[in-house]
Amino acid sequence: MIAYQDTHCHLNLYQFDNDLEEVIHRAIQQGVDRILVPGIDLETSLRSVEICEKFEIVYAAVGVHPNNASSWDNTSIQRLRNLCTHPKVVAIGEIGLDYYRNYAEPEIQKKILVTQMELAMEFSKPVVIHNRNAFKDLMSILSNWVINLRLSGNPLSERPGVLHAFDGDLEIVNQAIELGFYLGVAGPVTFTNAEDRQNITKSIPLRAMIAETDAPYLAPHPFRGKRNEPAWVSLVVQKISMLKAQSLEEITTTLTHNGNHLFGWRSSD
Repeated sequence: MIAYQDTHCHLNLYQFDNDLEEVIHRAIQQGVDRILVPGIDLETSLRSVEICEKFEIVYAAVGVHPNNASSWDNTSIQRLRNLCTHPKVVAIGEIGLDYYRNYAEPEIQKKILVTQMELAMEFSKPVVIHNRNAFKDLMSILSNWVINLRLSGNPLSERPGVLHAFDGDLEIVNQAIELGFYLGVAGPVTFTNAEDRQNITKSIPLRAMIAETDAPYLAPHPFRGKRNEPAWVSLVVQKISMLKAQSLEEITTTLTHNGNHLFGWRSSD
C-alpha cells in the first residue's frame, strides 16, 4: 500500500479551526500516515502538542519563526524547553531567517535562531528551517552548528534537519547535503510554470528529499490558490515520481525511510 508523510503542515493555524478532524480524516483516506505540525510561536507550538495528543498520526515541532521574533522574551526558551519533553515533539521548528518580510532585524533573527539550535542540540532533535532571501547567512550558521555537532559526537549530526519548502539553487543543494540536511519539496514543484524548480528537484538525490504541503499555504496544482491540506501531499509525491521517472512505490518507500530517519517516528504497519 502506498503511504505518504506530510513533513510540514500548519494544522495549528486558524484556517483549520472549523474542520480539523475532517482534514485529518481526508489525509488518512489518501494514505497519509504521518503529519508534522511545526509551531511558529509559543502559542502555536503549544497548539501543535495539543493536536498531536488528539490524533495518532500527528507529531509536533516547537519553535519561534523569524517573522515572530518580536514575540521572544526571557521566558521563551524555558517554555520551549518544557514542550521538548513531550514524547511526540520530534523537532525544533519552524525556525530560521527571513530577510524578505524583515519583521525583525537580522541580528535579532540570528540570535533567536542560534538559541533555538542550541536547544535542538540539547535535546537531540532536528531543526525545521525556514529561509527567505537569507541563504548566505543561513548556510554559514548551519555549517558552524553542524561542525560543532560533529566535533562533540552528537548523534544529531547524522540527521540535523530539513530546509523546508526548499527553493535554492544547485550550489545550496550541495552545501545542504554535505551538512546532512534533507530538502523539503512542496506544492510549487507541481506548478505548470515551475520549470526551474522542477529541474532542481530532478537534481536532488532522492535520499536527501522529503515531501511536504506547508498547508494551508502553497497548494499544489490543480488546487493552486486554495487552502492547502495534508491529503494533497500525494500530488507533490506523484510529481516527484514523474520527475524522477521512478515508480510511486519506489518514491514513497524512500521518502518514508527519510522521514522516519529524520524525525525518529515509525511508519504505520
